[in-house]
Amino acid sequence: MPSPQLFRRCKGLSIPGLYVRHYVAPAQAAPKRKKVWGSADTAVLDVKSGDIVLSGGFGLCGAPETLITALSRRKDIRGLTVVSNNAGTGDFTDLGLVKLLKSGQLDKLISSYLGGNKCFEEMYLNGEMSLELVPQGTLVERMRAHGAGIPAFFTPTGASTTVESGGIPIRFKPGGFNDGVLIPGNKKEFREFNGKRCIMEPAIAGDVAFIHAWRADEAGNLVFRNVANNYNNIMARNARLVIAEAEEIVPVGSLPPNSIHVPGVFVDRIVQATEPKAFDIRVTVPPAGTPGGPSPEELLEKSARRRIAKRAAQELEDGFYVNLGIGIPTLVTEYLRPGIKIWLQSENGILGMGPFPTEDQVDPDIINAGKETITLLPGASVFDSADSFGMIRGGHMDVAILGAMQVSQAGDIANFMIPGKLVKGIGGAMDLVSNPDKTKVIVAMEHCSKDGSPKIMRESSLPLTGARSVSQIITDLAVFNVDRSGGFLTLMEVGKGVTVEEVRAKTACDFKVSDNLGQM
Repeated sequence: MPSPQLFRRCKGLSIPGLYVRHYVAPAQAAPKRKKVWGSADTAVLDVKSGDIVLSGGFGLCGAPETLITALSRRKDIRGLTVVSNNAGTGDFTDLGLVKLLKSGQLDKLISSYLGGNKCFEEMYLNGEMSLELVPQGTLVERMRAHGAGIPAFFTPTGASTTVESGGIPIRFKPGGFNDGVLIPGNKKEFREFNGKRCIMEPAIAGDVAFIHAWRADEAGNLVFRNVANNYNNIMARNARLVIAEAEEIVPVGSLPPNSIHVPGVFVDRIVQATEPKAFDIRVTVPPAGTPGGPSPEELLEKSARRRIAKRAAQELEDGFYVNLGIGIPTLVTEYLRPGIKIWLQSENGILGMGPFPTEDQVDPDIINAGKETITLLPGASVFDSADSFGMIRGGHMDVAILGAMQVSQAGDIANFMIPGKLVKGIGGAMDLVSNPDKTKVIVAMEHCSKDGSPKIMRESSLPLTGARSVSQIITDLAVFNVDRSGGFLTLMEVGKGVTVEEVRAKTACDFKVSDNLGQM
């Protein structure tokens, strides 16, 4: 091989690239394309009536409030379809997508969870609004797929449920639920892969994406802060026109390359965020040493829900990766056995979730799946919703503990809607129960509903969240193990003062009794 000296003497000659060790690119001028716009009002001028608008955020965390506000002032824009995890705040204040609901610009919502937004729920049930309910992990994956040039994909989430059959209507007739369906749900194609039923989900293509970033540079590179990453990361890679609002806009070169969450190639316009951040649910705890209320142990005798949570906590081992659903499951961490430390995963993008904050720790960019302010433990990580549901659907959680409206003797779970009455939304539950061979699914619920009717059934009468998914049921009366393949229950424990006969009377299916029946 020629020496370096020879390389230097050959200046001006044609030399094969094989022998060129160093190449210095000529200085180039920065691209002329300007991405920073003067205001949100001008940045949204190209949004048209009938557009599909992707709106980032999880609740109010990471919501593009400045851009939504600007669009709500465009009274000429009508018939929008908005894709978002949820439909804004439940109290109908002027926050989030509620602004577009109140202005009459929103015609259809493609979403995972309505939660406490009673106004939207009533409009849907009255036939005044279209709603396409999508499992949370499927929703983000459908957007990720389009951004990556993938037209459709197969997933186990939602298989053998109303998501597969198209049983959730998109719109009722003008008279509402009782007058029938105007637009039926979308029926899905299914196939089996390695013996597992999966359904085909089409990609979602956005016309416009509204993104909230922590920092942006003038080249369009974006950085998110903590849990505000959520849907923003994926939505920014999807739409024909991507508009990002940023809390801080900095010159090119100010952001370290390895800190970038969204490369500038995906982003078309950037504006300064001007609307203040808000909280969905602000929760704090008294500082250490401050006298508070009764301890968790003192509350046990008065609370069936806490007794259920304490028993569920006994199923967790040291080092487990665990996802806890909303309701009773959130109490589980208060009753972990001594020496047991677990990694709590929150589906909006946290692994290593800590307790509620003290007053000085409250941060609007750190919330849990219930949209409550929380803290992060040492060693915690934050990530976008696509990564979050990849670890859920991929079976990387050891245990998932959920509440339920009904559970069948075969382990079918129903926990997201009562047709014509309650439309909370699917949320992340269908994803959490989609891989029961790898993630143990525990239902923690009261044995009977408020009217005294059984919640453990031979067959569920409500739309399913997952088929043959539950491995264990823990109630205030009993603990059952579920044989998902055989389709039967075995009573393992009964509560203090509870008899087998009482459990039978309050359970709407047959079950076996363990030879080693214990007490909870």
